[in-house]
Amino acid sequence: MNTDYPFQFDTRGRTASTDDGDHLRDLIEQVLFTSPGERVNRPDFGTGLLQLIFAPNSDELAATTRLLVQGALQQWLGDLIQVEEVQAESDDSTLTVSVQYLVRRTQERRVAHFARQV
Repeated sequence: MNTDYPFQFDTRGRTASTDDGDHLRDLIEQVLFTSPGERVNRPDFGTGLLQLIFAPNSDELAATTRLLVQGALQQWLGDLIQVEEVQAESDDSTLTVSVQYLVRRTQERRVAHFARQV
């Protein structure tokens, strides 16, 4: 079992844990919503995705977002997953990202949806 993200306690007052599938989703979420420079010992970790929410919507921004997310996931989680498709959508102050990926160990296809309000 893996520690759940965000860090929390279970009903027994112990550190909450999660299964492998949910842990992969948690790792993807960490990469997506961590800004570069936010981690002291890994200043290039993350995507900077949250800063893009304030940029005007355009086809170019959508393409940039997809490439940014795919590149970061490949760099940090490439040994665990293979990213097949990324979709990003901004609506007012909410950023929604969908990632379709293949779990390398099990060859299982999954889709994870993330929404963050800024």
